[in-house]
Amino acid sequence: MTYCLAIKLNAGLVFVSDSRTNAGVDQISTYSKMHTFGIDGQRQFCLLTAGNLATSQGIVNQVKHDINQGMPMSLMTMKNLEDAADYVGQVSVMQQQKTGGGPDFEASIIFGGQIQGAPPDVVLIYPQGNHISTSSTTPFLQIGESKYGKPILDRIIAPDTALHTAVLCGLVSMDSTMRSNVTVGPPIEVLAYATDSLVLKNRLALDEDSDYLRELKRNWDARLKDAFRSLPHPAWASAWDHPVENPGSGG
Repeated sequence: MTYCLAIKLNAGLVFVSDSRTNAGVDQISTYSKMHTFGIDGQRQFCLLTAGNLATSQGIVNQVKHDINQGMPMSLMTMKNLEDAADYVGQVSVMQQQKTGGGPDFEASIIFGGQIQGAPPDVVLIYPQGNHISTSSTTPFLQIGESKYGKPILDRIIAPDTALHTAVLCGLVSMDSTMRSNVTVGPPIEVLAYATDSLVLKNRLALDEDSDYLRELKRNWDARLKDAFRSLPHPAWASAWDHPVENPGSGG
């Protein structure tokens, strides 16, 4: 399984992805799901993949090939992010068909970045090739095992959230997912892109032995337990002080 997410803020974009592709009893396999492309000062893109691994690898390889060969249609020739997302969607559909087609060969993509002269953005590209973007009420996108990590994003993330806060929130979201699903796991890759910088320099990979990842997990667990213990005791509620008699309990 996979968990990837992207957050769009006024301050920039945050991308977070796990790297686990298999979590069987005898073997754990990993493969990076975060791929970056760009020209410093002109355009920068980040692509996150989830789904069939062969399809995902085919998409990334084709995108790289088109760039390296100077093809008329590539991420280096698109005039805006919308056209770039359409191009990646077309590549995805082509690769799915090449590997066999059907649900078993589908791949979902989070794609984002910025082209000089336009604002940064992120989109979710469906296996069918079409895409959606974030909104003011939901400034983040997820693919893969998304349900465990969504609550913290709903509570914390807003367009005016600081970039470093969004990075922490993304890591906590990933930690919550890993805790509940062993098929999601490290290395965890993180990329923070500052609006209008047009360079990708704030990227890191946190492996299973990362001191920072362990410290983050310990701190979050401790503070979550502290917060839970500070909640009002149920006995303080008026409904508990004056319980309603069960109408079905008669003498």
